[in-house]
Amino acid sequence: MEVLRYVAFSTDPKGGNPAGVVLDATGAADTAMLATAAEVGYSETAFAVPSGDGALVVRYFSPLAEVPFCGHATIATAVAHAERHGTGRLRLRTAAGPVTVTTDRAADGTLVATLVSVAPRTAPIEEADLAELLAVLSWSAGELDPALPPRAAFAGAWHPVIAAASRDRLADLDYDMAALGALMAHRDWTTVNLVWRESPTVFHARNPFPPGGVVEDPATGAAAAAFGGYLRELGLVSPPATLTIHQGADMGRPSTITVTVPAEPDTGIGVTGTAVQL
Repeated sequence: MEVLRYVAFSTDPKGGNPAGVVLDATGAADTAMLATAAEVGYSETAFAVPSGDGALVVRYFSPLAEVPFCGHATIATAVAHAERHGTGRLRLRTAAGPVTVTTDRAADGTLVATLVSVAPRTAPIEEADLAELLAVLSWSAGELDPALPPRAAFAGAWHPVIAAASRDRLADLDYDMAALGALMAHRDWTTVNLVWRESPTVFHARNPFPPGGVVEDPATGAAAAAFGGYLRELGLVSPPATLTIHQGADMGRPSTITVTVPAEPDTGIGVTGTAVQL
C-alpha cells in the first residue's frame, strides 16, 4: 500500500492534525491496516477501497484500534484524491454510515474539503460517569460552563462534551491517561471534547484521545461535527449557523475547523477544512 501523509485543518505543515491516507487499500487485511496505522503513528490513517459504483469504502485505524469515523482523515483523503483526480463530490461508505465530501479550490488555489456527517444525536452522561470523568481530568463541577451542559454527542463516533467556564481551565490539561482510557473504552467514547466558548459562534477545543494511544488530538473533525449537532439539538445556537473551532494551539499545532449547522433537524453537520501533504 502507498501511504500518503497529510496535515488536515491547516495550510501549515507545522499545524493541524497529521493523518495517513491510503487511496487504494484493495485486498488489505485488517491486520495489515492496523499494523500500517501503528507504523505511521498518527492518530488515524484512512484506508480507501474504490467500489464499482464510484464510491469509496473508507476505514479508519488508530495505532491501537479501528474507529468508526474520523473527520480529519476524511478531509485529508478528500484533498489527496482531488490532487490526483480533480475536485468534486465523493461518496464515502464508512462504518458509521454514508458520508459525502466535496472538494473545491479557494481563490488562492488552496484545496478545501467539506464533509457532511451522518445524522447527529446526543445522550445524557450518567452522573457517576461524569463524576469519574471530571475526577480523572482533575476538573471540578464549579469550573464548568452551566450554559453548555455535559452531554455525549455523536456524528459518526461518540464524544462527551465538557465545557470549561474559562480559557485558563481549558489550557491546563493534565490527566491520568490509563484511567481515562478505561472509562472511555467502557462507554465507547472516541475522544473527550473539551470546549470553551469565546463568542456565540467561536469556540476553542481540546480532545484527549487515549483509546487511540494519543494524549491529545490537535484537530478532531468528528468531534466538531458532533458538537455542531449538540448545539443544535440543545438550542444553544441559532441555525443555520457557521461556527469556528480553534484547536491544537495549546499543543503547538494550531488548527481551524469550520462547522456548518443546518436548520433542519436530523440532518448531517458540515465540517470544512484544508489539508497539505507532508
